[in-house]
Amino acid sequence: MTNITPQPGILDIAPYVGGSSHVEGVSNVVKLSSNENPFGPSEAAKDAFRKAAYDLHRYPPTDHASLRGAIADVHGLDADRIVCGVGSDEILSLLCQCYAGPGDEVIHTEHGFAIYKIAALSNGATPVEVPERERVTDVDAILTAVTERTRLVFIANPNNPTGTMIGDGEIARLAEGLPEHVLLVLDGAYAEYVEGFDGGAGLVDARENVVMTRTFSKIYGLGGLRVGWGYGPAHVVDVLNRVRGPFNLSQSALVAAEAAVRDQAWVDKCRADNARMRAWLAEALAGHGVPSDTSLANFVLARFADQEQAEACDEYLKSEGLIVRRVAGYNLPHCLRITVGDEASSRRVAHAVGQFMGDAE
Repeated sequence: MTNITPQPGILDIAPYVGGSSHVEGVSNVVKLSSNENPFGPSEAAKDAFRKAAYDLHRYPPTDHASLRGAIADVHGLDADRIVCGVGSDEILSLLCQCYAGPGDEVIHTEHGFAIYKIAALSNGATPVEVPERERVTDVDAILTAVTERTRLVFIANPNNPTGTMIGDGEIARLAEGLPEHVLLVLDGAYAEYVEGFDGGAGLVDARENVVMTRTFSKIYGLGGLRVGWGYGPAHVVDVLNRVRGPFNLSQSALVAAEAAVRDQAWVDKCRADNARMRAWLAEALAGHGVPSDTSLANFVLARFADQEQAEACDEYLKSEGLIVRRVAGYNLPHCLRITVGDEASSRRVAHAVGQFMGDAE
């Protein structure tokens, strides 16, 4: 026996499992399980990445100044209040590391991103799950759950895996209603898919208790490089920069992300294509008797009669070379999350769901 034990909370973590990429015995699969951009990164980002190969022997900058400057230019933000991380996941984890520990509470919603709970437990804090209202964030439920032990409130807007979101007025009401000792974290991983949406940046500028996170893994198509960023009050960014690794982002990731954020024409194209196919896919699924809420992200949450039907449909889709995401771990056992792919992939998955539902009748 050994007396070597991990910190409290860590053994309570159910390890995060990413979307599958392979189906045993099936070739030429279509992966619609990880909300990846089917069109990949822009040519400018790929060119920047290729050129970075000549400097692989050099350490990257520790201040990320060039990338922060590009983000600030594009979004009209203060570069000094931007912090970059290994995906937005690292920023979320750093926030828990810096502001929540044993005896503290971290609030997330019942269908919120799994990393919120993992980050809280990793730092010995207690995750507090609050109900949503028909798969939509419920501001009043969150405010009711706040105690003197609450330190962080995590909200994904649009939310993953539901695809739903709440408006600026509700977010502002939440921020206003929180006590001074609570930090509101707005996870904007899918914010770029919403036309004209700032992800909460305006609220960050107006208040001292709000932080926004964003990622290059979704619409920018750089999931394989793991780049994210946060925007917050100067006092929060200062704290995060004291604990993040000085070389947390590689040079190739930094230059590719900078080129990606400056190529907003590619972002606009991907947003438009996604919106078109998202509407088509949701309508096609509904026509086969599979409803979904209005999604503002790059996926739809398909709802089935029960868990048995959802899992049977998933197995059928896998047999057809189509990989989607079961979301029982998000308290949605009767649902499958389906990424909006290109037109061919979207039509293929809708047709397969239709075949399954026809056979199930």
